[in-house]
Amino acid sequence: MVSLLPNLSSPISRLRLLWRPSIHLTFKATSKLQLNYKAVKPQLFKSFSAYCSTSASNVQTQNQILGENENLVVLGIETSCDDTAAAVVNSNGEILSQVISSQAELLARYGGVAPKMAEEAHALVIDQVVQEALDKANLTEKDLTAVAVTIGPGLSLCLRIGVRKARSVAGSHNLPLVGVHHMEAHTLVARLVDRELQFPFMALLVSGGHNLLILARDLGDYIQLGTTIDDAIGEAYDKTAKWLGLDLRKSGGPAVEELAQEGDAKSVKFKVPMKQHKDCNFSYAGLKTQVRLAIEAKRINAEISLAEASDEERQARADIAASFQRVAVLHLEEKCERAIEWGLNIEPSINHLVVSGGVASNKYVRARLDEVVKRKGLKLVCPPPSLCTDNGVMVAWTGLEHFRLGRFDPPPPANEPENAVLDLRPRWPLGEEYAEGKSEARSMRTARMHPSLTSLIKASIKQESQSAI
Repeated sequence: MVSLLPNLSSPISRLRLLWRPSIHLTFKATSKLQLNYKAVKPQLFKSFSAYCSTSASNVQTQNQILGENENLVVLGIETSCDDTAAAVVNSNGEILSQVISSQAELLARYGGVAPKMAEEAHALVIDQVVQEALDKANLTEKDLTAVAVTIGPGLSLCLRIGVRKARSVAGSHNLPLVGVHHMEAHTLVARLVDRELQFPFMALLVSGGHNLLILARDLGDYIQLGTTIDDAIGEAYDKTAKWLGLDLRKSGGPAVEELAQEGDAKSVKFKVPMKQHKDCNFSYAGLKTQVRLAIEAKRINAEISLAEASDEERQARADIAASFQRVAVLHLEEKCERAIEWGLNIEPSINHLVVSGGVASNKYVRARLDEVVKRKGLKLVCPPPSLCTDNGVMVAWTGLEHFRLGRFDPPPPANEPENAVLDLRPRWPLGEEYAEGKSEARSMRTARMHPSLTSLIKASIKQESQSAI
């Protein structure tokens, strides 16, 4: 995950298989920036501590440690965007602690994520968040089996803070390290929530930066059926909230969802995006433009808060919010329905659609997609809202799932140089693209894109197989 000399290490070196051989606290930073902690009360657990060597002489010990019956304990760290999160999870699926430091005040101040400000906010609280997660779990680093951390996709400046902290903890305490794909973590947290969820299954991942429809065939084996060719649905919610003058401290999605309940969802005639495209890709840039024009036509002044708006103007804002939400989610419904058909053609045994990511906490989204899956004879699986938004639990659990298969790095150096080159993957696809779902518009945006997680794992498995011959 790190190299002092860039480009000398293999891009698949991180993905090693078994080698042959709610409490609220307030932290006041020196800059007077206040960030809110949310910690989940830890559950009881059995302590287990182990170090896994990947040397050939320790394969037997490694197999014992990775056994299904052992109680593994993993610390997960997440800093891919605007929340600093850490959690401790064990292999029984118990959430021993969960801590999140929100940047809601920064979001409200800047009207969205400002990468440099987000990086500084992460740096201010990362040590406290991780220590709080350990304290809430009644653990020290010596009790951990491994450390998992998001290495992509996300904002490079933000990813760096989490990766450095994870490497510091792992290096200081001789712990294995697991690099985690952010979107895979959103997918696999559903397996923590529903322990009966088995591969293969479908997943819709919806957030501020991502719209992704995938077929999860196995751990680390994903087919991308569709994604956004421009903006994600979460970005559209955030911009709509900003243009409507809503309170962004609760984030754009919840603010729009709440106001939409007061409006007439058919009062503004927005067009559903990409109706003529018979694929599973998404586009929200055009809908954003439609919303902006509707707001301008109504002469809504975003500088006037919702609380200060007249009854007439409040109703106009509510109608736009409701109409936007109806069409935005209808776009999801249509693409999901087609993706399920494609998925069933590939894997007829599919029984579940997982919906995860920040937007999945929206009750309207859940209700509408539940109707879709019922029509297709599937079951909808949604994590609770606290596990839909970015969190350390999903990172810890995903790290744990891969760790069981021997996919981890050995402990980093205890005294790693500050200028060490970190393995950060801001543009990192999750799965291999399904042929019928390819988009010419999206294919133009492949510069500086890392090979997909699925392709790396397949290459690693092939390499291991050839080495064993």
